[in-house]
Amino acid sequence: MADPGGPFLQAALFCERVLQEQDGVVSAIRVIDRVVFATAPDGSRMQPEHPVTLLITLKAGGARGRFSVGVSVEKPSGQAGARFEAPVFLEGEDRGVNIVVVMGFAPDQEGLYWHDVAFQGDRITRIPLRAIFQPAPTVGPGE
Repeated sequence: MADPGGPFLQAALFCERVLQEQDGVVSAIRVIDRVVFATAPDGSRMQPEHPVTLLITLKAGGARGRFSVGVSVEKPSGQAGARFEAPVFLEGEDRGVNIVVVMGFAPDQEGLYWHDVAFQGDRITRIPLRAIFQPAPTVGPGE
């Protein structure tokens, strides 16, 4: 039988939060792909950042040992943004790993932010997260 390869991506998404039970089972709550930021009349954001949770789930397959999983951000302008890496240990076969990152999404540009997920430096998927800047409703006198 040929080596089945691996690891295999089971999930890569943004959500509001992740529940992790004692038995290791995870639940992604309110999966999101866009965040609306209210802006003041001067164009400044009224909410500088929005909390989001990144969930990446890998199943080992033929991969065994210590590896690195990285995430790098591409801004709407094409510029590189933040980057981080996390060490993981894979036991092989159907065993896997859940990477849960709670972070504040604080975009400096409106538009689509691509989050590249890499295993040992090789991209395995991209996750979109769009920032929308929307003027806050104004209330006139007597309203």
